[in-house]
Amino acid sequence: MEDLPALVPDPFLDVLAREEPVARIRLPYGEGCAWLVTRYEDVRFVTSDPRFSREQVVGRAVTTMRPVPVASQTAGLQYIDPPRHTRLRRVVARAFTGRSMRRLRPLAERRAAGLLDAMERAGAPADLMEHLHGPFPIAVLGDFLGVEEEDWHRWAATGEALLSAGAESGERAREAARTTRARITELLRRRREDPRDDLAGVLARAAEAGEITDDEAVSLAIAVQVSGGHAVRSNSGSMMYALLTHPGHLHRLRREPELLPRAVEELFRYVPHRNGVGIPRVATADVEVGGRLIRAGDVVYNAYLAANRDPEVFPDPDALDFDRGNLAHVAFGHGPHHCLAAVMARMEAEVMIGAVLTRFPGIRLAVPPEEVEFQRRGLIRGPRTLPVTW
Repeated sequence: MEDLPALVPDPFLDVLAREEPVARIRLPYGEGCAWLVTRYEDVRFVTSDPRFSREQVVGRAVTTMRPVPVASQTAGLQYIDPPRHTRLRRVVARAFTGRSMRRLRPLAERRAAGLLDAMERAGAPADLMEHLHGPFPIAVLGDFLGVEEEDWHRWAATGEALLSAGAESGERAREAARTTRARITELLRRRREDPRDDLAGVLARAAEAGEITDDEAVSLAIAVQVSGGHAVRSNSGSMMYALLTHPGHLHRLRREPELLPRAVEELFRYVPHRNGVGIPRVATADVEVGGRLIRAGDVVYNAYLAANRDPEVFPDPDALDFDRGNLAHVAFGHGPHHCLAAVMARMEAEVMIGAVLTRFPGIRLAVPPEEVEFQRRGLIRGPRTLPVTW
């Protein structure tokens, strides 16, 4: 997997979107070829049409980005279709309500304030990834999932390992998966004895009532940990890097704080949050997509990053534009598998950016932009360090 500099879009995806929007590809692991769909309307079509199945991937050695899957293929939301998917999603949605986010947001704001207090005491220059973007999502996830504060650092380390890529990281990812499963199993056991209103409590009650199995409860919690921990850390760090390298946008947000929710949506569209492609689907019938005939049994990947820069939908797509008319990006997917944690990720991004701009109105990079170190050989893109001064 090629390590692209900073927030540079994948040029290969750009070429495909222009010249071959439904293309045949082969990835480093697994067998055979797959279709890759890159245009916005085609991506939305494939992700919402029931003739493209996630469930049919299970048991097939499809061409893929990594040697082992991040998520369980036998339990959880990622590799199933309706109606089972609808049933499991309904259970998890109980934790992602407006009421739960209203309860969580003041906690998140206090977490951000405390972390920035510590950064201010440490003095400039400081690493924003170390002081905020690393610990904050894990702290919020801990509050949401029900993890004790002293265990946060261990959960953070396994979350990063789960999303590592490359042959040498396969055993590291497998060990992280075993460790994570054991921790979540123990957490759900404790919630049966000590019921609470956190996600672990919701899943434990549903399993006890027979709505979901124990394996499904564990897999659902793992999915939330991965998306709510390491992925938010990296994506929010990339958002802040984008703002720090667009000082005019940063100044505007200080002047117009009411613009923040809209700015966050544009940042989700603009920031390339991952490398390569995610979970594939299998066509269950012959379907035409973008003028190409995809046969029953063919594997199909969607390039959400390319779709978010489709010039037919987002004019001047490489520009960061807080006044953009269309904010209907697909950074969280689309259709039945649209990310349930999107509501929490939006809240966290707003809290982090708002807290930084309020506390440090003069914040700026402490090094030239090209010297900011980004993660390497991972599925998720983002800064490894983000040195700032104020």
